[in-house]
Amino acid sequence: MRKSIILIWVLCMLPLYFSSLLAQSKKMNMADYEKRKMEYIKKEAGLTQAEADKYFPLNNELTQKKFELHKLHRDKIQRIKDNSNISEEEYRKMLEDDLEVKVKEAALDKLYAPRFENVLEPEKLYRAQQAERSFIQKEVNNFRSEQGNRNNQGNSRANNKRR
Repeated sequence: MRKSIILIWVLCMLPLYFSSLLAQSKKMNMADYEKRKMEYIKKEAGLTQAEADKYFPLNNELTQKKFELHKLHRDKIQRIKDNSNISEEEYRKMLEDDLEVKVKEAALDKLYAPRFENVLEPEKLYRAQQAERSFIQKEVNNFRSEQGNRNNQGNSRANNKRR
């Protein structure tokens, strides 16, 4: 009886253990993403270590504020979408919120612009910003191609099973 209880307990705890591992691996992937992004920007913009040491904390601060802004927006939109019967007024509210987020994001960029100019010369600042955009675009493309490969592999397996 005692062995049965222990076995049941272990079987119940196993999913929690694996979900914890999955969460940790996602965090590690994000840390890896940030590291690769910083290396890419540093190289493409030609930043010295001293410039990078000043630029990245400021850039991370701005990015975090934008992330929070977008998170609040997504939460607001999700609450509206959870209601299956979205009214015309609610759609209008979502459009207004979309515009408001863009305005607030532009205000953050304007607020941080002088601070960035104190850290990097204009050419390097421009190159760093372009490098970040380029890096993000490459990551999105890589993600999409990986997703496509996974879908194709799944389709191939399904087709093979039919044969």
